[in-house]
Amino acid sequence: MSHLGRFAGHRPRRQRVNESRGQSVERSTSKFENKPFGASSARVPRAELAAGAAARQTASVGGQLGELDAAYFRGLEQAGIRLNPAQIAAVRCTEGPLLTLAGAGSGKTSTLVCRTGYLLDVRGIEPSGILLLTFSSKAAAEMRERIAGLPGIGEYEAGRIQARTFHSFCLWLLFSQGGQKEIFGDTRRQHIQLQQIMRELSLQDAYPPENLLALLSSYKVNLMTAQQLPEKSEADRQMKRILLRYEAWKEENGKIDFDDVLTGAHAMLKQRPELLERLRRRFTHLMVDEFQDTNLLQYEIVKMIAAPRNNLMVVGDDDQTIYSFNGARSEFILEFEKLYPKARVITLDINYRSVPAIVGLGNEVIRHNKMRRNKTLRAANGGSLLPAYMRPDSADDEANEVVEFIRREVAAGRREYGDFAILYRSSSSNRAVLEQLVIRDIPHIDYGDGRLLYEHWLVKPVLDHMRLSINRRDFDAMPSVLPTLYIARDKGMAHIRETDAGRPKKGPLVHLLTLPGLKDFQLDKIRQRLEMIRSLKGLVPAAAITQIRQSFYDAYIQAGEHSEQTSHREMLKEMLDELETSAGRFDSIVSFLAFVDDMLLRNQQTAAVKSQAQGNRVALMTIHKSKGLEFPVVFLIGASEGTLPHSSALGADSLRDTRVGLEGDASYAEALEEERRLAYVAVTRAKEQLFVSSPAMQRGKKAAVSRFLLSAFGQDTSASDAASRAEFGGRRVGAPDPGRFGKVRTGRMGRADAQPGSSGQSRGAAAPARTQSVPVWLCTSDSCVAWTRIMHSKDMNAAHKPCPLCGSPMKKGRKDVPV
Repeated sequence: MSHLGRFAGHRPRRQRVNESRGQSVERSTSKFENKPFGASSARVPRAELAAGAAARQTASVGGQLGELDAAYFRGLEQAGIRLNPAQIAAVRCTEGPLLTLAGAGSGKTSTLVCRTGYLLDVRGIEPSGILLLTFSSKAAAEMRERIAGLPGIGEYEAGRIQARTFHSFCLWLLFSQGGQKEIFGDTRRQHIQLQQIMRELSLQDAYPPENLLALLSSYKVNLMTAQQLPEKSEADRQMKRILLRYEAWKEENGKIDFDDVLTGAHAMLKQRPELLERLRRRFTHLMVDEFQDTNLLQYEIVKMIAAPRNNLMVVGDDDQTIYSFNGARSEFILEFEKLYPKARVITLDINYRSVPAIVGLGNEVIRHNKMRRNKTLRAANGGSLLPAYMRPDSADDEANEVVEFIRREVAAGRREYGDFAILYRSSSSNRAVLEQLVIRDIPHIDYGDGRLLYEHWLVKPVLDHMRLSINRRDFDAMPSVLPTLYIARDKGMAHIRETDAGRPKKGPLVHLLTLPGLKDFQLDKIRQRLEMIRSLKGLVPAAAITQIRQSFYDAYIQAGEHSEQTSHREMLKEMLDELETSAGRFDSIVSFLAFVDDMLLRNQQTAAVKSQAQGNRVALMTIHKSKGLEFPVVFLIGASEGTLPHSSALGADSLRDTRVGLEGDASYAEALEEERRLAYVAVTRAKEQLFVSSPAMQRGKKAAVSRFLLSAFGQDTSASDAASRAEFGGRRVGAPDPGRFGKVRTGRMGRADAQPGSSGQSRGAAAPARTQSVPVWLCTSDSCVAWTRIMHSKDMNAAHKPCPLCGSPMKKGRKDVPV
């Protein structure tokens, strides 16, 4: 039996383990099952297995090929390259527009490479007449290398082919025409320049630089300029002033960024028809890889060069359009024949990557999208392993299970660390699993920014307020506090240090009260902040974070976003919620900060030896980062409502930063379909094994299993859709949640299954209330159901407590309470 037999429906053995509360309970050694929790159907989706002849056809089978064609394909076979009928058809279609729909793992790169060889070897096209565009320099280099390895084609011919990224090609074009501006592509330097501009405009730290750059980029890739930025609100006007100043600074200093490379090439082609005509004569055949990732600006450049011959082959998969935030549009594939009525469409529908059950799950996940080309993938590879599903209590339980499974597999010699990838919807979702990998010294590589949650610019001020509550002379913690008081860091810290040198204080922040130029209301805010910092010391860390957020920080962040409802604001709230969840495991601020410092130190040591190659390390990355990659074993974590699909998508019809021209139901439908495409991409990264985890609690709130999983098993998810849309679309995105760690209270429930404040309605009468798990004292008397929330560290550290209602002893525990 396979070592994974227990994941395929076999009942796992059970063992007794000690819980953190010291109680002995029964728990399964494995939480994985062969269908998602709550799935109504036991039928496991499986893809049809492609017959051998269809999966890999020899060139000699068909008989319809001409002599030259047959000789070319026989040469490929002798080199170990065997194509199926659809791939051969795409290779031989060399004249006119061609849309090649390439499903996940369907061999699109082999098709592009062999088609290039066919153009050279059979059609006699000059190598310099072929333009092959893709989206990463790694992919372009791989294309050139594989083309050079084809029979009869050497490195010289392959080197003459223009196989480039869009940016590389446009940069080549600009420089070939005398362009001399310096590339200003270092993100850190861009951020510094924007911060400098904001200081000059007296808008210190008003907007995160990454938000400003993303806004500017979205306009440029949609053929608009900074001059066309909106001016509907004061926030709009301020951002426009900043970005216009940024654009002017680049022009004055002879610099261009990566978007400018594309806009500059596009403008040059529009303004110089003789240059465009030369390019059209030279490049007789164009091919575009990953066409679903193309934005409007890139598509316009391709169309201009391809015309009027239109010998244009585009290869892509509308089901993998997941970069709408970068301007990618699925309609470019969906409406290809509208622009090119004579276009031929060929579908590559055989998956060579994954076992049938993984391909089948992907098929069932994506088929519920309405805005897509109809295609169902078949599997070329056999295999009986099934995807396995887990329903852990929380993200921390999830991380424990995942990392322990990886450790066991490697220890048993069944896998190497490099076989595993852990995928998640958003970067903040890796907090728990990254901590487990670091704590257990398991080799791993984080393909994000390499920073822990605790290092993020949003989180650091919260932690520094907590540090100051423990040590009010912590000068390192002060700089991040000052912007939240709308005081410039450099000016404020210089005043604090200078004044404290002559008159040392127990809490040097008090020197801000003598900072010249402050108004009365600012002085009041400083006094309130100093009092709040002193009050934090007695709180448990989760309550301290809530106090910081409710007192000022949520409002400060919203002010930075100028109260606009954006998906970015939702991401910020998600990070702070995750910080509260992490802090909820600790009894005191001191112990929490000690853990944070230990994690930061360990992560720095790991980062010191980091390289971009995975090697024999567990890979961690967002689903977006994983597109185009494959791994023997994939863990998809956080597959719960509110995370996948993400809350920003569920509330898309109330957000400001949705696609232009899409509002209300249209915006919601588009966002939800992209979330489903993300789920599809995640599932189809796995070659041999797939594990999917759907935590029951996400950031202190109950979370249902992702509708994408349940619908794949035939379940109607319309009810959960309505509930989630009401929850995430009906609230103000980014606003603080009421009731989070509010006043200590005693609750009395009339029924064992009732929640405080419940009306006793039937379960189906309304959508379930949002809840969070909080630390509480529980009465031990069978006849009393009293409970009291724990807010202060002295309560958390106490060994016992009498019930305020019946006097019986109380014990510590946790309780789900409405938010």
